[in-house]
Amino acid sequence: MSLTKRASLAASVLAALLALSFGAHAQEAAAAAGAAAAAPKLDSGDTAWMLTSTALVLMMTIPGLALFYGGMVRKMNVLATVMQSFAITCLVTVLWMIYGYSLAFTCYGGVCTGDGVAPMNNWIGGLSRIMMSTDLNAINADLAATIPESVYSCFQLTFGIITCALIVGSIADRMKFSALLLFITGWFTFVYIPIAHWVWGFGWLASYGVLDFAGGTVVHINSGIAGLVGCLVLGKRKGYGTHTGETFAPHNVVYSLIGAALLWVGWFGFNAGSAVAANGRAGMAMLVTQLATAGAGMSWMFAEWLTKGKPSVLGIISGAVAGLVAITPASGFVGPGGALVIGLVGGVVCFWACTSLKNMFGYDDSLDTFGVHCIGGITVALLTGVFAIGAYSATTDSPGGTPGLIDGNAGQVLIQCVGILTTLVWSGVISFILYKVVDAIVGLRVDPEIEVEGLDLGLHGESVH
Repeated sequence: MSLTKRASLAASVLAALLALSFGAHAQEAAAAAGAAAAAPKLDSGDTAWMLTSTALVLMMTIPGLALFYGGMVRKMNVLATVMQSFAITCLVTVLWMIYGYSLAFTCYGGVCTGDGVAPMNNWIGGLSRIMMSTDLNAINADLAATIPESVYSCFQLTFGIITCALIVGSIADRMKFSALLLFITGWFTFVYIPIAHWVWGFGWLASYGVLDFAGGTVVHINSGIAGLVGCLVLGKRKGYGTHTGETFAPHNVVYSLIGAALLWVGWFGFNAGSAVAANGRAGMAMLVTQLATAGAGMSWMFAEWLTKGKPSVLGIISGAVAGLVAITPASGFVGPGGALVIGLVGGVVCFWACTSLKNMFGYDDSLDTFGVHCIGGITVALLTGVFAIGAYSATTDSPGGTPGLIDGNAGQVLIQCVGILTTLVWSGVISFILYKVVDAIVGLRVDPEIEVEGLDLGLHGESVH
């Protein structure tokens, strides 16, 4: 071989080696860039919105729900009623930190996604966040890709707080404070945490396809059926259903109106915040929340006007709350038209449940937790399966979203029924057991003298003059 040919061959080999080398580096660089682009990245806008939403949802319980319920009871029980909301806020916060968050929103065995999902993930979470002993300032991409886990955890905490606090509306005026704290501890542990995991964590209802954007099953049906069981186990208030029944009229409707207004404003954090980002889905959730709430307030008001002759302040604010409940599971899945229909239907159905249904069966659901939250939640969990539009629920992982009946997926209504029945049975049965256990330990009901004289003085040594 000539010297020229040898030099040409050497040059070719060297060129090939250089090409392979630079090509490998280029591929590595491209892969690294792709990984960096795919890696979760903190978004200050999303974080700011979720911090705001967390504060709004907390405001729904204190002072919102506290005032809404406090205004509807008799004057001698107002302090005991607002105390219940405040104490539950403190109690659930501590329980959430110790074990609630870990069991609801982490994974058993540390495996969350992919083919290797641990079977226990379907039923309960893991222990990796017990006592919140981890770096929650980091992003947990399995839960939220653009905000710190500390913010996500605190946001979800506020949902646990208000769900537990809603229950007291059914058992107001007659339950011991010590019994309530014991019951809420057990109910939060054995009812709220599992159902939250099943629907919003990595559980079987989520895998099955149940739609619940912000709490139709987890919050409203769950607390509403627990409230009904509680009022049945406790029995009626003294004088309820007799000629003295007029003494149960609300002592300060203005308090209740202020509370309802705070609930309305706070609910934007509840529903729009459940998008876990400051994006178009959050904007649509906010819009449909406003539409459904206004529609339900109007439909309840006109239903009462037609049947009772006068539209009451208590009626229109109850209707607005019914509308807030009604749109909750659907807020991330429906458009403006579906939202207005949901609100109008929800207001009428809840009015019927709080008047005709309640009178028909004679149960003493003091502040209508069951009528508004459970019946309203059931109605609209079903309507979510009817009015869900795939385009509104589309995500990166699911470009087609989840359509409902009007969008060509009639089977979604049946899937919604599974979520409803599961929540009713689990919460109803476990709640009954817990009430009975607490009754055996400390007794559920206050002494007759305290019930007649008022829980404020009898349980807390204070009164409103």
